[in-house]
Amino acid sequence: MNKSVKIILGILVGLVLLAGAFSGGFLVGHFLPATIGLSGVVPPAVSSPSPDQQSSTPSELQTLFQPFWETWQLVHENYVDQPVDDVALMRGAINGMLASLGDPHTSYMNPQEFQQANESLSGEYEGIGAYVNTKLDYLTIIEPISGSPAEAAGLQSGDKIIAIDGRDMTGINPENARQQVLGPKGSVVTLTIKRGDQPPFDVKITRAHIDIKSAEGKMLENDIAYVQVTTFGDKTTPELQATLETLMAQNPRGLILDLRNNGGGYLQTAVEVSSQFLPKDKIVLYEQYGSGQKDKYTSLGDGLAADIPMVALINEGTASASEIVAGALQDYGRATLVGVISYGKGSVQTWTPLSNDQGAVRVTIAKWLTPDGRAIHKIGLSPEVYVTMTEEDYNNKLDPQLDAAIQTLMALLAGTPIPTSMPTVTPVP
Repeated sequence: MNKSVKIILGILVGLVLLAGAFSGGFLVGHFLPATIGLSGVVPPAVSSPSPDQQSSTPSELQTLFQPFWETWQLVHENYVDQPVDDVALMRGAINGMLASLGDPHTSYMNPQEFQQANESLSGEYEGIGAYVNTKLDYLTIIEPISGSPAEAAGLQSGDKIIAIDGRDMTGINPENARQQVLGPKGSVVTLTIKRGDQPPFDVKITRAHIDIKSAEGKMLENDIAYVQVTTFGDKTTPELQATLETLMAQNPRGLILDLRNNGGGYLQTAVEVSSQFLPKDKIVLYEQYGSGQKDKYTSLGDGLAADIPMVALINEGTASASEIVAGALQDYGRATLVGVISYGKGSVQTWTPLSNDQGAVRVTIAKWLTPDGRAIHKIGLSPEVYVTMTEEDYNNKLDPQLDAAIQTLMALLAGTPIPTSMPTVTPVP
């Protein structure tokens, strides 16, 4: 794949202390009410773009961009707090331009965000190793990564990070807090943790190089293979192949593919993953462009699990590339979907680096459709077996969705009706 332009399908949810959630820029205007007198205020002189600014703009766009350069000049000549940050102004202008399209998936990534986004798909980074929630009042641990410093330090699901290296995080954006927890391997960070009703306590953690498996699996009872794919990155295909080789050698009767909270990744990886479960030359997705052109992607063949009975787990965090896989499996009747309605991201983006290491822009270039021609954007995929997860389930480490997937698969193997809500006991055939 051309590394200068990456074709991406994902929502980039901020779950790992590594890859944050990105949002488009926005502007907030503050205006003085018209009734307030402005006596004593000297109106600024009308500013004109400099010759250098005008010459740097293509001739056919000079008239269009004249107000932009006038604004640039006015800020530099009249803004109260000088000097202004030209880089921040440039990045803000790009943010505003992309935000004006009204597409949350078309946006600017500054250099740090771009680096972290690439790390999230490479499967490795430096930090403490924990899945986190950045949508609460404080940065909150979802789960430590197995074998990570966070796990060794005893961090638990639900732990709130209320201070970092003695700095109070009250009122601080949890995404900013997440950035402060990241750091080079070998460095030490002190986290102040609030756990339930316990008094706050400090935990010192030495950061390390973290390798994150994007595809793992294990055997469950009743000879059921369980495979979890968490992203569609650089290493996903070989990791999935290795996982399937290990599991299929144990002659499983059925397989559960867990795509929950998988926010997506590379389009080509989604095709490669789908190919492990489909016969050769099956349409995996259509890509539809604004011009009306429609391209198709087909399965590659040599799938290691193309015939085994399957169930796929989805939830509200199953998005884009993972919806491609789930949608193809559903359209072909290869897998029964269990869980709740998926996220509903049916668009394709390119990531294009900008000059002078100034980050990158991601631009929506197409929409994608399932093999049956279904558009799932802002709709999502509906599972055949609908099962929710409550906060109480999470807190008690219960997984009724996985329970339902097992029951559904056992019913499929037994030839009995599948559950239509919460699972019921199905006799083992």
